[in-house]
Amino acid sequence: MQTWQTAATIAGASLGTLGLLAGGASYAARWPTSQIFGRTLVDVPDHAAPQHTVALTYDDGPSSRNTEPLLDLLATHNVHATFFLIGNHVRRHPAIARRVAAAGHTIGNHTAMHPDLARKSATRIRAELQHTQQILQDTLGITPRLFRPPYGSRRPAVLRIARSLGLTPVLWNVTAEDWLPLGSEQILRNIDRAMQRNRKRSRTSNVLLHDASHLDGDRPQSRDDTLAVTAALVQRNDLQFATIDRWR
Repeated sequence: MQTWQTAATIAGASLGTLGLLAGGASYAARWPTSQIFGRTLVDVPDHAAPQHTVALTYDDGPSSRNTEPLLDLLATHNVHATFFLIGNHVRRHPAIARRVAAAGHTIGNHTAMHPDLARKSATRIRAELQHTQQILQDTLGITPRLFRPPYGSRRPAVLRIARSLGLTPVLWNVTAEDWLPLGSEQILRNIDRAMQRNRKRSRTSNVLLHDASHLDGDRPQSRDDTLAVTAALVQRNDLQFATIDRWR
């Protein structure tokens, strides 16, 4: 083989290796069930057969438009959920946040401003988590023990800092995609498809939903589809509901 051909082959192989490494890093940083960068809480063995154990989790709240109707719905069916709250939204809607806590739902830390933590410095990561912990303590009188990274995005430093603050990182294994304009029927199909996979594995289902958007301002986005999907799920006899703190 000519020298230039050999060099080209080596260069191509090196680029291919770099591509695989980059792809693996992206998978580890974003894929919700990946444990490559460190352990996160996703699910636990499910011993509830013939029922299936489900944790309904709601990110990005509280919302002045959606959270209280959601709380009413959950209360009607005596279902408790896990709410990962954004610190700045809690500051804007403290009474709604207090109602979430008063209803007995589990509260988690979802950062102060919803940044992509995998792209932030260690100083920013710690500030986001500490600031939100302080807001939740001041507003609700509680210190959360659960943390969900925005977008599920993390790197080893994110998980390490979270644990140093007494926070358990929580991801999910059911992606509803309720932030997209899919309609409630398609969102429910997404959930059912993932729950069926978890049933076959005898693992609980940890469902990612949203009662708000991190972009909410004076005109918060509607989560009517999420409410409709929640209403359908909580009426099913083949499901039993749990909060994430029960799985630690």
